[in-house]
Amino acid sequence: MVRAVICRELGAPEHLLLEEFPSRALKPGEVRVAIRAAGLNFPDVLMAAGEYQLKPELPFTPGMEAAGDVTEVGAEAKGVTVGDKVIVKMRHGAFTDEAVVTPAQLTPMPSTFDYAEAATYLAGHGTAYHALIDRGRVAPGEVLLVHGAAGGVGLAAVEIGKMLGATVIATASSDEKLAVAKSRGADHLIRYDREPFRDAVKRITDGRGADVVFDPVGGQVFEDSMRCIAWGARLLVIGFTGGIGSAKTNLLLIKGASVLGVRAGEAARRDPALGEVRLKALLRWADEGKLRPNVSHRLPLQDYAKAMRLLIDRKAIGRVALVME
Repeated sequence: MVRAVICRELGAPEHLLLEEFPSRALKPGEVRVAIRAAGLNFPDVLMAAGEYQLKPELPFTPGMEAAGDVTEVGAEAKGVTVGDKVIVKMRHGAFTDEAVVTPAQLTPMPSTFDYAEAATYLAGHGTAYHALIDRGRVAPGEVLLVHGAAGGVGLAAVEIGKMLGATVIATASSDEKLAVAKSRGADHLIRYDREPFRDAVKRITDGRGADVVFDPVGGQVFEDSMRCIAWGARLLVIGFTGGIGSAKTNLLLIKGASVLGVRAGEAARRDPALGEVRLKALLRWADEGKLRPNVSHRLPLQDYAKAMRLLIDRKAIGRVALVME
């Protein structure tokens, strides 16, 4: 029997159920993967609540990414062998012991990662890559302001921004979170509750402001960010965990600034070549030891609601993984 987290009614994580199902036979072109770990992302929470742009038909299993071992390869499934350690890419369906997928959804695990790290890598770091490289075009020497710098995508942005040669300013809500951001390359640290970040950014940059703003928070944070940007700045809209902000067109005009939406998954679906370049770079950097997700919490599958609450309550530092027993 296979365990899976099931969403039968939209709502809070506690509305989800852990149910058991028999394994089904493979169809031609399919592959069976024993899931060893699944990564949590904030869209999982939104999807279960019916608040995400993708709204799967009920019932469905949440979870966008996982890692595990190939246990069976169906007829006509090419390029995959039983025993392969793989990352599984999904739009939903990862919170389970076993997944039936196609070879196109599988990526070899980096040799430097364990299952939990592999299951929490591509979504966060892929979003940061797409934001900073494809959309923001961060250049060496520029100032990158990263909000929510201890979150999954925020910490990935700190790592990649530093690797690209930017001066990284990290904001977060606690010294513990900022210490992790510093360990991943942040040059300057700002605690939201100790100094208004827009004043701190101006102080750090001698009044010039940030060239690129990485914002997964939104709301007032986005609106205040427009008041500490340099000429030609790019404001990257990653998410809105803190609410939906409003763009002040006068501030954007005065600074010659751009607001850019970031949807890494959709961009790759519309332009597969773009996604292939991104994937190759992320796997190479992982194997070279340049990037590694910070997994602050590893919980068993049955603690899925508690794990999702860690994201909602912003208690995670980096990533949270469900680990199958």
